[in-house]
Amino acid sequence: MNGETVLITGSTDGLGRHLAVRLGAAGARVLVHGRDARRAELVRSQILAAGGPEPLVLHADLAELSQVDRLADDVAQHVDRLDVLVSNAGVGFGRPGAARQLSADGIELRFAVNHLAGYRLTRLLLPLLRSSATPRIVNVASAGQHPIDFADPMLEHHYDGVTAYRRSKLAQIMSGFDLADELRGEVVVNSLHPASFMDTTMVHEAAVVPHSTVTQGCDATLRLITGPAARSTGRYFNGEREGRADDQAYDPDARRRLRQLSDELIAAHTRP
Repeated sequence: MNGETVLITGSTDGLGRHLAVRLGAAGARVLVHGRDARRAELVRSQILAAGGPEPLVLHADLAELSQVDRLADDVAQHVDRLDVLVSNAGVGFGRPGAARQLSADGIELRFAVNHLAGYRLTRLLLPLLRSSATPRIVNVASAGQHPIDFADPMLEHHYDGVTAYRRSKLAQIMSGFDLADELRGEVVVNSLHPASFMDTTMVHEAAVVPHSTVTQGCDATLRLITGPAARSTGRYFNGEREGRADDQAYDPDARRRLRQLSDELIAAHTRP
């Protein structure tokens, strides 16, 4: 990873933080993204203590599309190429029984952060990714997936946080498959479920007993950045093995409808 530039969204906690420190220690210049300045500075210090090059700290709330755009602008101001984008930032199930939440733009929160923010950011960063000799995109998704109901994609009826989360993660995988097809031969795009119920803030908030460690999830994610899997595109991994996503991810019409929905939401809430 010496000399490579890596942006990890949501890299101030959980999997993102562990990944940032390990990649920094391996010689990558890490772009640390988060909302909390104190936690971002802590990650920066950990990377330096591990012997990594000076990281760049970037602040943005991905629940607001204008801040997603600003994040892309900030990256472009500081680097002339991007070798790896890890789309990791996310919102979990939430507390059991919690009410439906909206983003700053009035979009169902989990769809907005887990899918739409990454969808938008990736598109904006494609010129920098194309400037790399070996560009890779890794979408940190989940094995917990639920088909999207396009009659009610924002879960205005019969809401629950688990379904919202699972739909957003399937959307992330679907858009990853689309992008892999579009950029085949230019950029490697893969998605993965890193590990089940890792010991993270997100899992504890949902009142779930952790089943695996963050280190396990980090190992699986690193394989898509530095291992043999980083050379093939358009795949979904369950941990360290290739898996199969929900059937809807392989439905061309469903993916078309998701693209249309995503583009309409972005057009309604961003400047041309």
